[in-house]
Amino acid sequence: MSSTSELPDPSTEPPAFMDLGLRPELLAALAALGYEEPTPIQREAIPPLLAGRDLLGQAATGTGKTAAFALPLLQRMPDDRAGDDPLALVLVPTRELAVQVSEAFHRYGKDLGARVLPIYGGQPIGRQLRALDSGVDVVVATPGRALDHIARGTLRLGNLATVVLDEADEMLDMGFAEDIEAILEHAPEQRQTVLFSATMPARIDGMARAHLTEPVRILIAREQPVAGEAPRVRQSAYLVARAHKPAALGRVLDVESPTAAIVFCRSREEVDRLTETMNGRGYRAEALHGGMSQEQRDRVMGRLRAGTADLLVATDVAARGLDVEQLSHVVNFDVPSAPESYVHRIGRVGRAGREGVAITLAEPREHRMLKTIERVTGQRITIDKIPTVADLRTRRLELTQAALRESLLEDDLDPFRVIVETLSDEFDLMEVALAAVKLAHEATLPGSDEAEEEIPQVAIRPARSGRDSRPGQDLRTDRRPSRARTSGTTQVFIGLGRRAGVRPQDLVGAITGETGIRGRDIGSIEIADRFSLVEVPVAVADEVIAGLRGSTIKGRKATVRRDRDEHR
Repeated sequence: MSSTSELPDPSTEPPAFMDLGLRPELLAALAALGYEEPTPIQREAIPPLLAGRDLLGQAATGTGKTAAFALPLLQRMPDDRAGDDPLALVLVPTRELAVQVSEAFHRYGKDLGARVLPIYGGQPIGRQLRALDSGVDVVVATPGRALDHIARGTLRLGNLATVVLDEADEMLDMGFAEDIEAILEHAPEQRQTVLFSATMPARIDGMARAHLTEPVRILIAREQPVAGEAPRVRQSAYLVARAHKPAALGRVLDVESPTAAIVFCRSREEVDRLTETMNGRGYRAEALHGGMSQEQRDRVMGRLRAGTADLLVATDVAARGLDVEQLSHVVNFDVPSAPESYVHRIGRVGRAGREGVAITLAEPREHRMLKTIERVTGQRITIDKIPTVADLRTRRLELTQAALRESLLEDDLDPFRVIVETLSDEFDLMEVALAAVKLAHEATLPGSDEAEEEIPQVAIRPARSGRDSRPGQDLRTDRRPSRARTSGTTQVFIGLGRRAGVRPQDLVGAITGETGIRGRDIGSIEIADRFSLVEVPVAVADEVIAGLRGSTIKGRKATVRRDRDEHR
């Protein structure tokens, strides 16, 4: 049985942090950080967590979930701790989020002397062993590394008072379900369990029923824009043929002029290729994916935060949990395969009251998936046309004008007055100004408009008759999309899909486990309700088909063959 927390009457004065019963050291830390009043998730979660209740919270990324569970954990920590084993364990999906949450604990608990340790793969384990041996109060860990330490006997959970599952939906999507179950088996039965998730699919609800006791349930809806105001995250999509996507990305970014942007790709290989392409276009682009060492990833993030890089090209896993203040744009280089992924991605911008822009580059066949995302999120995605060369020229002139206006308003121009006065004796003043504007334009935007080519505009495919034209039907549900495949590859049809719980990692695992090919050799993967399509090299297609026919996927046998649509 669970209780539901009601949001306070909006007509009443919102409570301050001091009204939540937090101790003076925490209030002082919050004041020093400039936090004035709690966010909705903090207002709703902190009181029951302080009371020791289990909690199931659903709130979008960037709503203040970390403080919502960190402050109660620090508040409940005894002043006279004698033991060295942790009192709290926070499980998170990625290294970046582990570091971010750990840093938040340090900021909030600096006056309490709280000992907080992040443990994750890619960091020297010796350092983690020494820290655990010295004693910690809070461990923030990725599931895999936490399980490693439990097996070694270096992470002892016998004294745990609280377990927090942060971004639980993402951990399940990444295949950590079994690890989480194993970790919870080692935790005391009499404990406080807290689960936060941006989305609430059935499997999250199942996990809550299994491990939470009479939890308080909190749902913080996404804030709706006030009538007449622009939404916090402006969402748009451009329809473009796959071959023109890199050029379209550059064109859109040139027109948008982001302060800093993240471009999400599906694979490491695509990240590396696109990073090279964007650097060739003049952007300061950096790659971020799971194939990089932690030291490399830390350097990349340092350059992005320092402003020496302005474009991050990343996979979902690598970019999970990032919070970069100057980030203004998120770009989906492909339409995400699930609405939940889209929600997580665009959550990188529009955080803490900041405005942001979310852009998706969609192939025409993916238009219906955009409609599905709109239906699930309840938010409109505007379909725009790819900017033309004329649009780009106009935008570049606008940027030059804006830069000149800023210089006229703020800069000390007196040192240059003598140049203008001297030239005005020989030339018309307007001609002098035009020459100066031309030089400024070329200096700030060295790319030549003459090198730009028009990107073909594409139209939305009309729905076909029969069952393909059912209203609201997802693009990938009943028909096989016509794909432009990479040369030398073919598609394998697998008769299991989303309804069987099949995920991309299940298909990759089955193929690599039953054949000699590597995961990097597998191309795009499409999962519909009742079937899946996997792109593989032609040379190994028969081996893949034979291997999958002799095995099971998600415990089930599947029909496996070459896709018949590819020859139509």
